[in-house]
Amino acid sequence: MSTSTSASPPTAELGVIGGSGFYSFLDDVREVRVETPYGPPSDPIAVGELHGRRVAFVPRHGRDHRYPPHKIPYRANLWALRSLGVRQVLAPSAVGSLTPDHPPGTLAIPDQLVDRTSGRPQTYYDDGAAVHAPFADPYCPVGRRTAVSAATDAGWGPVDGGTLVVIEGPRFSTRAESHWFAAQGWTLVGMTGHPEAVLARELALCYTPLCLVTDLDAGIEEGEGVTMEEVLGVFGQNIDRLRSLMGDVVRALPTGRGCPCPNALDGVELPLELP
Repeated sequence: MSTSTSASPPTAELGVIGGSGFYSFLDDVREVRVETPYGPPSDPIAVGELHGRRVAFVPRHGRDHRYPPHKIPYRANLWALRSLGVRQVLAPSAVGSLTPDHPPGTLAIPDQLVDRTSGRPQTYYDDGAAVHAPFADPYCPVGRRTAVSAATDAGWGPVDGGTLVVIEGPRFSTRAESHWFAAQGWTLVGMTGHPEAVLARELALCYTPLCLVTDLDAGIEEGEGVTMEEVLGVFGQNIDRLRSLMGDVVRALPTGRGCPCPNALDGVELPLELP
């Protein structure tokens, strides 16, 4: 892997924000150090080829997993990807299930999000003017359809839809919290899906989640509750399958964007210049 620090770094059309296990899914990789107004991203961006398309990858937690969910430099990560030319972002992550209908190993492509985090910077527009980004439907509809279709063709049998509730972490939920989340009709629980999705919307990017269920949350089944060993074990068992699916989705995503995402900020006077 080579490192680029030149004034003209390589560009990419697609971005992936995920775990360090995704480094190996790109060919001809160059590592790019990107400076942003929000500090450096989680790590240098790996830019390479996948099925003939230029893809930029950033490890969400850093390659050594040094950033806990509430400390991830979300703003820098999304800004860095856009500055490299990325306009469509895929976001694989490990999540817990709030229903026994989605056991470990399930792939879910949610269509809604609930924010239960606290204290995370979640906008680029802190100063200069109020910018109210539309967020009724937080994910790219074309990206979602493409991911569901690719997973179906791969024989994964994905869950199409559902609500991801994002908690602050890094601790797991109590049983009472799990019962409460499930009682609202929410189906998945994670720690990193927000503010990623809203920051992507504020940059007029397409953002598509791919959620791998690694456990039933604490209040959903009897036992000792969720452990990190359990989460990592299930994720490790499915990482090759998830990497393969990411390649299928990258290959199937349209080169043009016929979704509402590029127009999310139309008619809005922005107080800063986007990269």
